[in-house]
Amino acid sequence: MRTIQLLAFFSVFILAGCSSVYVNTDYDKRANFSQYKTFAYLKSGIDKAEISDLDKRRILYALDEALASKGFTKSENADILISFFTKERERVDYYNNWGWNMGWNPWWGGFNYSMPITSTEGTLIIDVIDAKTKELIWQGKGSGYLTQDVERKDARIKEFVSKILEKYPPQIKN
Repeated sequence: MRTIQLLAFFSVFILAGCSSVYVNTDYDKRANFSQYKTFAYLKSGIDKAEISDLDKRRILYALDEALASKGFTKSENADILISFFTKERERVDYYNNWGWNMGWNPWWGGFNYSMPITSTEGTLIIDVIDAKTKELIWQGKGSGYLTQDVERKDARIKEFVSKILEKYPPQIKN
């Protein structure tokens, strides 16, 4: 029985580790996204993100790479400003299991046990701001499970950023 508990426990973590990033976006329908070609970071916004400087740097590197792959160039006199912030929360799920007991005891016939499983769920929100008007024109939000494993952290952050920026610029339907 203990083996079944352990298998269930680790299978949840394996599934959580390869779970996807869930993305939502919103944008200003009046913005002309085709005019934006260059970007810079809004330092005042990024400084407010409550994560380590190492993780901030990981996000900035991933943003540089993703935006360059979309044809954007980093510039001192940018068309758009990029900012981001993060949220995280502990998530507790309970694994419930029913078993059958064939012994003589007050619970003849069955028993139920529950095992708490905790994980950290994070949200990365990327803001795109028109540099001239200083107005928010696009926002992407990605949520998913986080990893504390330093070896996999870079890849997970890249996945968050690339999944969010898949939706930028928005495909505006006429």
